[in-house]
Amino acid sequence: MIVRSLLLATALLALTCSAALAQSREDFIIAAPTLRANVTVSADVVRIGDVIDNAGPAAQIAIYRAPDLGTTGSLTVTQVITALRSHQVIGVVTGDLREISVTRLARTLGAKDIEQQVARALEHKQGLGDAANLSLTFDRDVQDLKLEVSSTGAMQPATVRFDPRNGRFDVIFEIASETISTPTKLRFTGSAVETVETAVLTRGVERNEVLKASDVAVERRPKAEVGSDVAGRDRAVGMQARKQLRAGQPLKTADIGKPDLVQRDQSVTLIYESVGLYLTIRGKALENGTEGDVVSVMNLQSKRTISGVVTGRGQVTISGPTPRLPAPEETTSSLGTSETAKPVSLAANTSSPSIPPSLQQAAAKTE
Repeated sequence: MIVRSLLLATALLALTCSAALAQSREDFIIAAPTLRANVTVSADVVRIGDVIDNAGPAAQIAIYRAPDLGTTGSLTVTQVITALRSHQVIGVVTGDLREISVTRLARTLGAKDIEQQVARALEHKQGLGDAANLSLTFDRDVQDLKLEVSSTGAMQPATVRFDPRNGRFDVIFEIASETISTPTKLRFTGSAVETVETAVLTRGVERNEVLKASDVAVERRPKAEVGSDVAGRDRAVGMQARKQLRAGQPLKTADIGKPDLVQRDQSVTLIYESVGLYLTIRGKALENGTEGDVVSVMNLQSKRTISGVVTGRGQVTISGPTPRLPAPEETTSSLGTSETAKPVSLAANTSSPSIPPSLQQAAAKTE
């Protein structure tokens, strides 16, 4: 009986050992170092643990210099296996790989973003205007920059210098890192000019010529060049040039004005308006005028010169005197209740004070 128990215990122990040995062999197979086809690194070196799985204690050993920031390189499997063997890493499973690719991660700062950050740093410095109105010229062409992925901080201006005498700037930014205490520093130098949006002529324009939409374009020009008296495109189209202007010339408000509705020596219509009276005659303008201008006009019938207000194209209006309203004590009529006022003939009384002498002759003829 005792012998049978011993034999049974021995069999159970043998079975347990066999299962444990089989499990150890299985674990050994799973834990075998395996080469990776694609590797990404964030440091400046490639370590054993980057190129193979299950590297064990050798994982932190550096074997290659990493590619440049944001770039990808390749290594043949033979090169990798040779490097691993030199550090006693053997039995690496390579499968059917012939080469592996290694990519170094990076943070990218776009050239446009950099220019915007410099403009914001210079905004309102030493008399400069808004960042959107600054035109920057860098001493070196600004291109996309690659930074370590650990440089996660924002671009903070540490030093900002601007000389308004020559427009030169010198800006230094600092970018904080997650892994090191010393921030990354970026320096940019160049010149800054404040610009304004202005209307520019696309062709030469003669004096008194009315500007069409095709005659005017919009460009940004240095504020120091055009000054503050700039004209926008909407303001310029439909206006009349007050002098001869050349192509490419920025327009100023003093260069343009409302188009003339009356021109010198032009035949115009004289309009006389008063209470109960509307009279029109022909005249000749003696000077140019736009809407609302007071101009001199010759009455072609009386040959007298009178002044009127330009109210339309080829029209000059002369307003009569406003009749004086009677005072309250004067409102009682001297006429009896049965009397009625008799009409006054305009032709019989051409010297009526309500009509200027220069128009009386014409008024008589209209009757």
